[in-house]
Amino acid sequence: MRSAILSFLSSCSQIVNSPKDLKKPRGKKCFFVKFFGTEDHAWIKVEQLKPYHAHKEEMIKANKGKRFQQAVDAVEEFLKKVKAKQEQNAGDDKGKQVGKKGEGKKAEGKTKKPAGERKRKATGPGSNSPTKKPRDQSPRKRGRPPKEDKGTTSPQPSSLKKLAMKTVSRFSWPPPTSEEDTAGDSWLLHGHRTLGTEMVLKKPSVTYQAISKRLKVSEEDMGSTSIQAADSTAINGNITPTDKKIGFLGLGLMGSGIVSNLLKMGHTVTVWNRTAEKSTSGGIHSEVWDQDDNSKCDLFIQEGAHLGRTPAEVVSTCDITFACVADPKAAKDLVLGPSGVLQGIRPGKCYVDMSTVDPETVAELAQVIVSRGGRFLEAPVAGNQQLSNDGMLMILAAGDHGVYEDCSSCFQAMGKTSFFLGEVGNAARMMLIINMVQGSFMATIAEGMTLAQVTGQSQQTLLDILIQSQLSSIFLDQKCQNILQGNFKPDFYLKYIQKDLRLAIALGDSVNHPTPMAAAANEVYKRAKALDQSDNDMSAVYRAYIH
Repeated sequence: MRSAILSFLSSCSQIVNSPKDLKKPRGKKCFFVKFFGTEDHAWIKVEQLKPYHAHKEEMIKANKGKRFQQAVDAVEEFLKKVKAKQEQNAGDDKGKQVGKKGEGKKAEGKTKKPAGERKRKATGPGSNSPTKKPRDQSPRKRGRPPKEDKGTTSPQPSSLKKLAMKTVSRFSWPPPTSEEDTAGDSWLLHGHRTLGTEMVLKKPSVTYQAISKRLKVSEEDMGSTSIQAADSTAINGNITPTDKKIGFLGLGLMGSGIVSNLLKMGHTVTVWNRTAEKSTSGGIHSEVWDQDDNSKCDLFIQEGAHLGRTPAEVVSTCDITFACVADPKAAKDLVLGPSGVLQGIRPGKCYVDMSTVDPETVAELAQVIVSRGGRFLEAPVAGNQQLSNDGMLMILAAGDHGVYEDCSSCFQAMGKTSFFLGEVGNAARMMLIINMVQGSFMATIAEGMTLAQVTGQSQQTLLDILIQSQLSSIFLDQKCQNILQGNFKPDFYLKYIQKDLRLAIALGDSVNHPTPMAAAANEVYKRAKALDQSDNDMSAVYRAYIH
């Protein structure tokens, strides 16, 4: 029986057999695993695994959450059962061998054979000579566990949720093979222990794999393409950095994490940030920037980055320049303003705008960049500060496909997945839709938490119930914890999710499509802003309901 156990970020898993109709991901060798506690499944790369016993204490110290400890307890209980079964089998085998030995002595006493014949037989095949190990005496067929063990060796359809059953009903779940039985070892996966990372990686399953496959087929039929990038900078350390010089404009909460990961993966990076020019009038606000006026550039220069004095200088000295700023006005000012990006654009220079803005702004920026012989790509990112720090963002790109390919190692360093969505404007539209859903969901969470409070229900109990329901997600858990603890330290600023809701509503208006849910949520965020919550996390929308 295979007893390969691993810890995946904040959960523990067992290496099991995959459905025979489910293909392995292309590329590096990986294992199919089942997560303890959740009964979900995923493909995990072999280089992400570590011996369980050797690293158990290290991972327990790094992952102090209740769920992780419960997963460890489940693993220990599982190992105890395995050990007990092995001891029982060993005792049974020993008893059979003793019995056979006694029978052999009786037979020898009855019919003694000539010494020469006994000697020839002792050296023949299948003998118990010192140079040969005795064959397993167990009557069980090799590679097939007893019926009571099957539940611990192979993921069965009964272990998946009903939704998963619908998606993977076409798969057959094979019994374990002898090859896999011999590979038994215990594993522990190396990775970050962050809520944001768990949101993406903790609970991948067969359902996710099947749906992803279908989505990609649909995208290919539509003429657009998508690529799966490296899992993260922390997990995947074998990224080959491009030899192109990289520029980055805007070192806010998102930009800082991105630049840090680019440097870690060996990219040559030149940085510029608004705070470096704090003495000038106006200034350009970088996406989600801190208020302390200390130049963030110094931090990255210490890590090996170069300093650019102006956006124009960065663009003129780099092959590819990324920008991540707050809103449409900041994006335009960065390109069209004094010493802006446009002044540094030359034929062949690449400009990648990672800001979340409206399609019209993106189209205008693309037009002016291309008019100067430059190449343009929009690449807004889905995620938050923690995901940015962990290199686990999702990049939505559109525009010049050649630039997209040139940015491959950069996208792998900063994100877990990147998608190319076709012509300029598509990524902006998709990003606004995603943030519209996220912002509306957050407002609904806040509304539910306050309704529980005013009706005399425990907010903690509500969270416990939601986490056990089909609505469970890291996002839900994290934002509810913010509300329960009254801690609204920004992971995604409230003022920016309100901005995205406003732009999404305008997007709907442009095509005469109603967005009543987003409009209602937008009004709640506007009230929260009026209560001076703009620079808090989006979960501070809760305060709009209690004042």
